[in-house]
Amino acid sequence: MSQIKKICNFMSTNIAVLIIIFSVIAFLYPKGFSWATDYTTWFLGAAMFGMGLTIKTDDFKIVFTRPKDLCVGFLLQYTVMPITAFALAKLFALPADLALGVILVGCCPGGTASNVITYVAGGDVPLSVGMTIVSTILAPICTPVLVYLLAGSWVEVSLVTMMLSVTKVVLLPVLLGILIYRLFPSQIDAIRELLPLISVIAIVMIISGIVGSNAEKIVSCGALVMVVVAIHNIVGLGLGTGAARLLKLEEKKITAIGIEVGMQNSGLAISLATANFAANPLATLPGAIFSVWHNISGTIYAGIRRRMAGKSEPAGVKAAVAGEKCS
Repeated sequence: MSQIKKICNFMSTNIAVLIIIFSVIAFLYPKGFSWATDYTTWFLGAAMFGMGLTIKTDDFKIVFTRPKDLCVGFLLQYTVMPITAFALAKLFALPADLALGVILVGCCPGGTASNVITYVAGGDVPLSVGMTIVSTILAPICTPVLVYLLAGSWVEVSLVTMMLSVTKVVLLPVLLGILIYRLFPSQIDAIRELLPLISVIAIVMIISGIVGSNAEKIVSCGALVMVVVAIHNIVGLGLGTGAARLLKLEEKKITAIGIEVGMQNSGLAISLATANFAANPLATLPGAIFSVWHNISGTIYAGIRRRMAGKSEPAGVKAAVAGEKCS
């Protein structure tokens, strides 16, 4: 069991590497992965179910004990990234498919990877988890409404259909996972360290499937999408961090909010594009590329924030920490 746990931890902490490796393989051998697009909704549902299994009752306490922090994070989550996506689509004069895909990414809730990156960065992990929970639970309303308002000038958006899609692939699996944990807490705790593996496999398969299905199209427009996605993510990290600092929040909270705003549930963007916009096949591409990029940029951002936190600590605190590590 210890070996399996080590494998799970390795895969969870190196998901960006795994995504890149499998994406390259899918690009070179598309037929081996293109089938996965038929099961995008199921894969995402499995990832959300795995997330639900890891949520404890105590995680909800932050919603009631720290409403100000969560409200700040929630408002930034559903304003910075959607507006930035819309602005980039206009600025780069993106074709309808790609504009829709970028906006879908921008309007999605925070991804579970943000919690891991926040931990690595030394940020406020409970706040990050709380923001992910709140933005995910409210996604069936916020995401479709924002997509309807922002993407309506490019494509026809069915608000009700999208709400049902988000409810089906995000909210219901998460709630089911929470319920299962409530009914069988000891059994779930026994396998808790293995649960992230569900999300890792699901996300890798979703992205590999999209890459395999769009291998030829990636050659023609992949560079443009990469540039837009990178700018989108960097602006999200920067504005999320800057806004939190302007509000004079603590550094750990600033780190958590910056990461949560900049890192999206791009798997949901891919699923929504697949389920609701079949006439716009390239709409899945920004989500797939974002999944790769935000894990890389998030890790870099985490390293920068951790180093900044170390430099800002008083000498006495550093000495005390060093003493604790040696004891």
